[in-house]
Amino acid sequence: MPFKVIESEIPDVKYIESEIYNDERGFFLEMFKKNALDFIPEIIQVNHSFSRRGVIRGLHYQVNPKAQGKLVTVVSGRIYDVAVDIRKGSPWYGKFVAYELVPGRLLWIPPGFAHGFQAMENSNVVYFITHSEYSPNHEAGISWNDPTLKIPWPIEEKIISEKDKKWPNLENARNNFEYQ
Repeated sequence: MPFKVIESEIPDVKYIESEIYNDERGFFLEMFKKNALDFIPEIIQVNHSFSRRGVIRGLHYQVNPKAQGKLVTVVSGRIYDVAVDIRKGSPWYGKFVAYELVPGRLLWIPPGFAHGFQAMENSNVVYFITHSEYSPNHEAGISWNDPTLKIPWPIEEKIISEKDKKWPNLENARNNFEYQ
């Protein structure tokens, strides 16, 4: 089995371990296979980011009707990856799960969750594989340091974009997700 799917503490967020095949040349792994990861909707867009150590990206999401699910994977480097449940009425509303991702480790984050990460190495390449296109009119976010979330970002040095510094706390964020 090339993938091991592990349920997180918050249902619907899934941590995925891809089997890594190592030899003297390096390694090979499968990043995605539809029949093994059939809970992931159709893939529409793939995004690629590069981040230096300490960079925090997020916490981002898109509201309905352009909500995005994301399959996050690291091509090189290491990140602390966070998914925050923002579905109103959810028993996990305002709670988060966090995983350290390296090559061969993936995180599926469905719609209704804010996503962010902190880069932990000097050079980090991350792919975001989404099931809907980016829509600037539906883009939203939550402050990376919202005191109600208490996310323990692991790197003391923090590099944050001006845009990400301006996101509101969860209670004031644009949000039309309901728990079902």
